[in-house]
Amino acid sequence: MQNISIGTIARRTGLAVSAVRYYDDIGLLQSNRNRGGHRRFEKSQIRRASFILAAQRLGFSLDEIKSAMDDLPQARTPTRQDWTRLSQKFRHRIDAQIQQLQTLRDTLDGCIGCGCLSLSACKLYNPDDQMGRDGPGPRKLMPPK
Repeated sequence: MQNISIGTIARRTGLAVSAVRYYDDIGLLQSNRNRGGHRRFEKSQIRRASFILAAQRLGFSLDEIKSAMDDLPQARTPTRQDWTRLSQKFRHRIDAQIQQLQTLRDTLDGCIGCGCLSLSACKLYNPDDQMGRDGPGPRKLMPPK
């Protein structure tokens, strides 16, 4: 099994060394210490670190990521099936984010769904401020509660 340095993980993923160290400290990544006390990582940790970075960019918290990754095997390198099973946990939320972004893209030029009633041709027209009863903000662009 090939062991690599923390710097190699950082270079390969684009993460700061301090982030790799932090992820190791909180159990998102796993390292071993060599005789000199330096962290050494299995090469498979690059994939885990890359997944963490991608999931964070999608808005998932480190707690959510850790919870999902806790199901990955620790005694062996995760397989494609392991990663597929993990990704299914995020699919619903990612699909909802895609839908929200598409709605925003398709309606932003006319209105932001705020219920201000100031545009006569508003696609999201809100007579008598009916949406105000549902709470503040752009109600038609927000996911239902």
